[in-house]
Amino acid sequence: MSRAMPESDWTDPACPIARTIDLVGDRWSLLILRDAFDGKRRFGEFQRSLGIAKNILSARLRGLTAAGILRAEPASDGSRFGEYVLTDRGRDLFDLILGLGQWGRDHAFSPGERHAELVDIDSDEPLPRLAVMTPEGRRVAPDRVRVRRPDQC
Repeated sequence: MSRAMPESDWTDPACPIARTIDLVGDRWSLLILRDAFDGKRRFGEFQRSLGIAKNILSARLRGLTAAGILRAEPASDGSRFGEYVLTDRGRDLFDLILGLGQWGRDHAFSPGERHAELVDIDSDEPLPRLAVMTPEGRRVAPDRVRVRRPDQC
């Protein structure tokens, strides 16, 4: 369970999607995560990259830290500045950030328009499109799933 919100504050307590959105679903939090995956760790790095107001950045970093997605720690170079590091919980959001980027690449740019792209560090090849697969190796289509609510278990 998340440490960020009391049970009564969840938008939809039984829905994993709603809970995730409650924790990371605003624009700035998602962009902070994008930058954290890109290696940014310091407040100033996030602020320069995003052009975000300091009070908003502080609030989002506090929220992501309270949720256990980022961890504040002393700077690795011994300076007085702290750093924000992705936790295991934060690293588990990689597929979400990757999926958002892949959707954006496919649907938010005009044909031929240049855009950033994630590539494998060893091969320098673009990452393959995410696909949800069954244990048998079949691709899962949206019309082949249903929601099972807790009261249906």
